[in-house]
Amino acid sequence: MTDIDSATDVREGEALDAAALTAYCREHAPELVPAAGDIEVRQFPGGASNLTYLLVVDGAEYVLRRPPFGSNVASAHDMGREYGVLSRLHAVFDPAPRPILHCTDESVIGAEFYIMARLRGVILRRDLPADVELSKAGAARLCEQLLDVQAALHTTDVDAAGMADFGRPEGYIERQIGGWNKRYRNARTDDVADCETIMDWLDARMPDVQRRAIIHNDYKLDNVVFDADLTRIVGVLDWEMATVGDPVMDFGCSMAYWVQADDPQPLIDIRMGPTQLPGMLTRDEMLARYREKTGFAIDDWPFYRVFGLFRLAAILQQIYKRYVEGKTQDERFAGFGQAVNVLAAQCEREIRAAA
Repeated sequence: MTDIDSATDVREGEALDAAALTAYCREHAPELVPAAGDIEVRQFPGGASNLTYLLVVDGAEYVLRRPPFGSNVASAHDMGREYGVLSRLHAVFDPAPRPILHCTDESVIGAEFYIMARLRGVILRRDLPADVELSKAGAARLCEQLLDVQAALHTTDVDAAGMADFGRPEGYIERQIGGWNKRYRNARTDDVADCETIMDWLDARMPDVQRRAIIHNDYKLDNVVFDADLTRIVGVLDWEMATVGDPVMDFGCSMAYWVQADDPQPLIDIRMGPTQLPGMLTRDEMLARYREKTGFAIDDWPFYRVFGLFRLAAILQQIYKRYVEGKTQDERFAGFGQAVNVLAAQCEREIRAAA
């Protein structure tokens, strides 16, 4: 199978100072860089938020994470927080990568960063690799594995993981709604929907529940690493938004990426993974399995479904605004405004269905 979790040349405008990085690591983490070694830097192609680089030193491989260029949303790119999450979680949740080094000195590469061990495997992006054939049974097993690992995270003991101080579960839902509403309004450009009806609906439908669990906050196919047979998840990546809060909100956000074969064509057109393939579980089937694996009562699923879609729209809009304002030249982001409109339209359909 093609290993699609492979790095390529660094994108224009996103280069790192390899010499400065080598010098810093040699001083602060000498086990990473032998005395005569230098760091070779390459870049992983995926991701629209924090940037991920491959570091190669005398054949050994590591991964560096740093915030995107041009972003002013510091809370979404907190390297120290992500490093802290992994430092605690790695011991109790096997798929969490092992963190190695955290640097707060922005003069080294122009931003705070951290380095972790590399996890080798397959990351599924929009489409399956050309040399992969996935049977219906294999697709179903893949979905079950993805769901089961998220459920395992959500049922991990918060206190045993040392994560009790990583979030405030009381009032979590209200803070999320207010926060994402504000972020969307602040990032809105003239060519996207205002989403005021959606935000008002979410304000009015907030469930009165208190759940306390470790949540990833961006759990989706291209943030997990599968083994070569696509039968087992060997790692979960991108922990920058992890916290302690309502796990069903996290699951709802995951399902925002879950496009199925009978969805409207515009939604299928913007899908980010191969979740529409024959044999893939539907959202209803994923929800049923999630309930079974976690034991959580979920009495207002339409709220969580709409929240997940709207939050994804807000995330894409924040990135799209950076592109519109010229703070990033990454052409992958040129169509994000249209994707925001598609997600807003889907929110409206879900709201009508819930009524």
